[in-house]
Amino acid sequence: MYLPVRLFVSILFLLGSGSGSTIPSITKPSQPLPLIIWHGLGDNYAAEGLAYVGELANETNPGTYVYNIRLDEDPGSDRTATFFGNVTEQLAQVCDTLATHPILSLAPAVNAIGFSQGGQFLRGYVERCNNPPVRNLVTFGSQHNGIADFQACAPTDWLCKGAMALLKVNTWSNYVQSRLVPAQYYRSCNISTGEPTPEYIENSNFLADINNERVLKNTKYAANIAGLNKFVMYLFRDDTTVIPKESGWFAQVTNLTSGVVTPLRNRTIYKEDWLGLKKLDEKGGLVFRETEGGHMKLSDELLIKVFKDFFGPVEEKGKKVEDMLMQDGEGSEEL
Repeated sequence: MYLPVRLFVSILFLLGSGSGSTIPSITKPSQPLPLIIWHGLGDNYAAEGLAYVGELANETNPGTYVYNIRLDEDPGSDRTATFFGNVTEQLAQVCDTLATHPILSLAPAVNAIGFSQGGQFLRGYVERCNNPPVRNLVTFGSQHNGIADFQACAPTDWLCKGAMALLKVNTWSNYVQSRLVPAQYYRSCNISTGEPTPEYIENSNFLADINNERVLKNTKYAANIAGLNKFVMYLFRDDTTVIPKESGWFAQVTNLTSGVVTPLRNRTIYKEDWLGLKKLDEKGGLVFRETEGGHMKLSDELLIKVFKDFFGPVEEKGKKVEDMLMQDGEGSEEL
């Protein structure tokens, strides 16, 4: 049954979207690439806020096909999966879903936006599978260099409270690392040097791997990140949820008490290019941006600017989408 259905959808794409069709034509020169969105901790794919973001993306770039990543079609179960689950298995599920999606799988590329933990998960998608390939990746308040402490929960959010209580019991046990989502991007460090502890390097189920921090480096990860057109990292100036907030820029806080920060470009992960970030930076594809306010405080103006700057139609002056996937962009910036 699968192949005929996919063939039917492929024919519709080649013909273009007809009158009243809900299937977009991504073969038109002016058609924006599809946009995939991965939400954060405690959210779900069907939330009103995410629906509004999708509508705003379509208003800004008409014809944008928006797909909200989900781990379960039931919104409640999808929210639970942001707290409980094996991130490696969850990511494999998303990779399979996107690679076989009747619309996304036919796109020459997609754009992606990750909110909070959804940002490092999307980066993991780029590194591990990237099918369909991501052209521009934008993350907001994401924990790219991990967290040094677990976030506070709302007084009545018992799901969050239960998860955070369990996380603090034995962070590096196989039980916690295979079941508790935030534990899998927790990064314990030496309090005076900021360097990761042996427990983290050895037992981290997710972050130590996608950050290529172990002795054996995965060259595919670096190649896929370097192959992005743009990787844009937004940091919230007044963020008190992500600890430290500088994790959103891959920076390392050498001492949480003194607040001394080592920027990404001064770190070994960049200098030795474990992740392809240096190569991406050298072609102008690595962008550091800061926005005012607390964690996930997003204005319409900011989102519209992001959609205009990074998610508009990619074919310009006769250039094909495929030719532009590896094209250098504007210069990088750091605030």
